Amino acid sequence: MSKIFELFGYPLSDTSQEADSCRREARCPFMGSDCDGGGNRHLSNIKLENKEEMQSYFEGRKFVPSGVCSLISEKGKPWIVCPRRLFFLGKPGVRERQHQDIVQNFIMHYSGFPSGTQVGIWPELKLKYSESIDGITKSFDYTFDYIVMPVGYVSAEDVEAATKEKWIKLRRNLELSGYLVKDDGVEDFPIGAPLIIEIMTSSTSGGNKDKRTTIPMAFEDAILRGIHQAPSINYRQVWARMVSQLIVKSEVGLGWGGKTLWILQDTLVDYISTSTALNIHHFLTNYTDEVNIVSFSYGSNITFKLGVIELSDGKLFAGRIAPPEINPEPSFQDMIRSPSRPSIHKLYRLLAKRRPSNKVMI
Repeated sequence: MSKIFELFGYPLSDTSQEADSCRREARCPFMGSDCDGGGNRHLSNIKLENKEEMQSYFEGRKFVPSGVCSLISEKGKPWIVCPRRLFFLGKPGVRERQHQDIVQNFIMHYSGFPSGTQVGIWPELKLKYSESIDGITKSFDYTFDYIVMPVGYVSAEDVEAATKEKWIKLRRNLELSGYLVKDDGVEDFPIGAPLIIEIMTSSTSGGNKDKRTTIPMAFEDAILRGIHQAPSINYRQVWARMVSQLIVKSEVGLGWGGKTLWILQDTLVDYISTSTALNIHHFLTNYTDEVNIVSFSYGSNITFKLGVIELSDGKLFAGRIAPPEINPEPSFQDMIRSPSRPSIHKLYRLLAKRRPSNKVMI
């Protein structure tokens, strides 16, 4: 099992007025606004009806998100479970935030955009379509955490060329979407190649309601009493979710003439390196490639218990998706291979401890 390390951006051990105020307002310091539970954790919202103590703590609210940013395992390492805590880029005026500047500056350094480029940010952009290839219907259905692209004034002719649609049809859609449209073009329209940013954080097990180890129950106990038990960290589910998208989204970024950056915590990098045939640490570099992973760490900051802890120690790991045909070398395709190959003797030893459950004649 584990315990909550950070609630609403502050270490649970921080009992300062600043931290308490942030918690009572259910505010996310990384977003600079109300906590949204991480964007996709609505099931962890707690209804405050018939919960007098919680109503007293969160005055004026009918429900509150379980604002758990991170958990700390028995081994003493925090694991981030909320993507907002690792990196957030989806709010207007993002540069006015008070946190995550170290992370943002490091990521933008490897974006490929020249210094001074004005970029637009499209969070949680879903792209779904299908087409027939060799008589088989192939479908693409993915949501990108962030699409970042340079923006500027684009002529109607160039917008038509980029979208392969007629201006007469596009103009109305652009206006409805909030773009500033002129007779001969549109302001703040995307230009050039995109940067895809994907945030991958840890998952948790479901927890046990009888033992009050679900996220909502752990959150409630931590807020009201401090003493609590949180669910375990589901390391394998994180890896499985990531590996199913890593190559696809990296290929898409390359196909669009841009690149994809995966943002991870250092503990997840370590876990992938020990549980697959890929040792990500061997891909440490200063240059982006076909697959790009950027990791950040709490570092020694974990020893300071007051205030929001800034992540630091950014590292870039990059390499090829698949090995070259000539002189094969390690690649990110190794992530789907076994970390080791047990001998058949280990299988026999295991079978010797358990009789077959049944026998059939074939």
